[in-house]
Amino acid sequence: MGVSGTLEYLSDLIGSVKQRKKKKQLQTVALKVRMDCDGCALKMKKALSGLKGVKSVDVDLKQQKVTVNGYAEPKKVLAAAQATKKKVEPWPYVPYNLVAHPYVAGAYDKKAPPNTVRKVEDAMTPIEEQYTTMFSDENPNACTIM
Repeated sequence: MGVSGTLEYLSDLIGSVKQRKKKKQLQTVALKVRMDCDGCALKMKKALSGLKGVKSVDVDLKQQKVTVNGYAEPKKVLAAAQATKKKVEPWPYVPYNLVAHPYVAGAYDKKAPPNTVRKVEDAMTPIEEQYTTMFSDENPNACTIM
């Protein structure tokens, strides 16, 4: 019984290691939500606070921004926000110094918060890129062209 008891103990120990769930990471999800009044903001805050794993919900009515902190998945947060029948999208803005060309038509947005632009992947075509760098102050050969 000593050997079989030891083997049984070891198999239970190995089995319990496999059954452990991975711990979810703390995430921050930012959403752009069309809100007109304090009632809309309160409705959004209640809807998102009720999700499993949400630690805090911050609503900024001026920027139309809702920030959710917690262990909830971003897709579930987006779905819960859309269930309130408001116009919801992931936060589209990033600081302008992270974008290569912040004043391209697709990136520049008048409604964006200060020092931010819309997040765009590759806004310029290679030909536009070539013309932009041709007349750039950072190009040492630019003075020969002018």
